[in-house]
Amino acid sequence: MKRLAALLVLAFAQTALAGDWSMRAGDEPLSGAALEALLGLPLVRFHDGGRSEYGPGDSYAYVYSNEDRAEGRYRVEADGSVCVDFVNGFSRCDLYVRNGGRVLLIDRKGDRYPVRQDDQG
Repeated sequence: MKRLAALLVLAFAQTALAGDWSMRAGDEPLSGAALEALLGLPLVRFHDGGRSEYGPGDSYAYVYSNEDRAEGRYRVEADGSVCVDFVNGFSRCDLYVRNGGRVLLIDRKGDRYPVRQDDQG
């Protein structure tokens, strides 16, 4: 329920995104329903062999290609970013965008990580 409420707020926060993230021409932040669908996937896979696992609830794990895990809790912020507080004390926020039919994760440094095509639903 908490995740759904945060996703609804997302619809009203779209205009603030461009100034806060390293957006490129054609980038469109995933809106409520699209973001909810992505986070509802069993796995969000990346081309380097790593994957993000969202849920159940607010649990999160990033699983590296060698199967090492970094676990924590995630939340969706009003601007649509997905923030994770890891059990090791580290935290990060990322933004999922669609550009030209691809979904990408953008981190705060502006680095871009394409989501594997077969995981875009």
